[in-house]
Amino acid sequence: MKDVMRSTRAQAAVRLALDEDLADAADARATRWLDATSEALVDPDVVATGEIYAKGTGCVVAGATVAKAVMKAVDPKIKVTILKPDGSVVKPKEPILAFRGKARSILAAERTALNFMQRMCATATLARKFVDAVKKYGTMILDTRKTTPGLRVFEKYAVTCGGGTNHRMGMYDRVLMKDNHRRLWKGGDPDELDQAVVAARRRFPKLDVEVEVESLRECESALKAKPEWIMLDNMSCADMKKCVKLCKGISKTEASGGITLDRAKEVAATGVTAISLGCLTHSAGSVDLSLEWRAV
Repeated sequence: MKDVMRSTRAQAAVRLALDEDLADAADARATRWLDATSEALVDPDVVATGEIYAKGTGCVVAGATVAKAVMKAVDPKIKVTILKPDGSVVKPKEPILAFRGKARSILAAERTALNFMQRMCATATLARKFVDAVKKYGTMILDTRKTTPGLRVFEKYAVTCGGGTNHRMGMYDRVLMKDNHRRLWKGGDPDELDQAVVAARRRFPKLDVEVEVESLRECESALKAKPEWIMLDNMSCADMKKCVKLCKGISKTEASGGITLDRAKEVAATGVTAISLGCLTHSAGSVDLSLEWRAV
C-alpha cells in the first residue's frame, strides 16, 4: 500500500491544516505557528511520551502516516513509531502509534493529527464492512468523487486501507457519461448511446469510457460500442441481472445508487463487477480516537 504522504497534495493539505489551527490569519505580523495555551502553561523543556489509540471496536487504521507527518511538520525532532500500520484492525485502546518529544510540540500537533486520522479510520472501517459483505462474490467496492473538497487524496487512500478500490481520482482520468451529460448530447437519445461512446473515444482514445444507464434499453444501446464500463444506476436487482448477462465478455458492470450495507450482498449476487458507494467518503463519520500521555 503506497504511503499517501508521498503525494504533494497530501503534503500541502497537512501544511494548510496546521496553518488553519496554529496561525492567526487576522494578524498580518504573524510569522510562526502558535499554541497560546501550551506556551502559557507548559515549560518549553518538558519532554513527554504518549500514544494514539481507538476507543471502539473494529477500527481499521488509516492515516497513521498522516498523523506522523503532522507531528514531524510541527517539530522534526518528535520521534514517532507506527505500531499498527494502515489497514490493520485494532482493539479498543490498542496503541496505533507512539511518540516522544517536546510536550509543547505534541500538543500543537494533537488536534490536527487526530482530525485527519478519525475521519480516515471511519472511512476505512466502513469500506471494510462493505468489502466483507460482498467477499463471497468477488465484487469490487469502489469509491466516488463525493469527497470533502481538498481532502480527496486522504479519503480515497482510506478506502484502499479498508480493502476498497479507487474509482476515478477526478474528471480527468476517465470518461464517465452520466444522465446530465447524456441530456446535453444530441438530446439524450437512449438509442444512440453507442454514438456517444464513439465520440468520447475519438476525443480521448487512451481513457476508459463508462456510460451510466437506467434501463435495459439504454444498456443495449451503449453496448453496441463496447465501452469499458457500464454503470447500472438505481436499477432493481432483477434488471441488473439482465444487464450483467448482456454485458458479459463485453463491458464491466458497476452498480450504483444509494446501495446500503444491508442490500450490498443482494446486489453483489447479481454478478456485477463492482458496487460504487458515495457513502464511504461523504457519510462515514468519525472514529473516536484519543491521544494520551504515558510519561511526562
